[in-house]
Amino acid sequence: MTTARLLFLLLAVSSCADAGDVFSAKRVGTDFALEIAHETMKVCRANGYQVSVVVVDRNANTQVVIRDDLASRFTIEIAEKKANAAILGATSTRELAANRSDIKNELNEIDDILIIEGGLPITAAGALIGAVGVSGAPGGEKDAACVLEALDKLGERLEFAD
Repeated sequence: MTTARLLFLLLAVSSCADAGDVFSAKRVGTDFALEIAHETMKVCRANGYQVSVVVVDRNANTQVVIRDDLASRFTIEIAEKKANAAILGATSTRELAANRSDIKNELNEIDDILIIEGGLPITAAGALIGAVGVSGAPGGEKDAACVLEALDKLGERLEFAD
């Protein structure tokens, strides 16, 4: 065995030995996810939009679903797919669409993903903890604006979350 191969094997084994068996990760809690969703819906409602809001955790597991009284049932599915896409890209769906315009159509073929504006990540103290998707306003930019305003209102809690 050559020295280079032996060195490679030693490095590979040592890096595997450093890998942790257990780790902790931050996630949005259900109560806080409900607050985020409710605040987002209130912002949209104040602007005259009947929407659905879906909040997912960092693994795209649904935490909260809220549908305003006059929002169609289809808005729930669209909002969830937008939130999932924000998790996939760890960025807003608007940015994801711009950054991956080369494969956007292919990404939209993945089940439960929809890369159109209206999905935003939720970060707390610099860590991705979940995402919000909104559907029902007349345009994705208006969906996204509701989320941005709601997250801004809750910004201090997100910034100093531990």
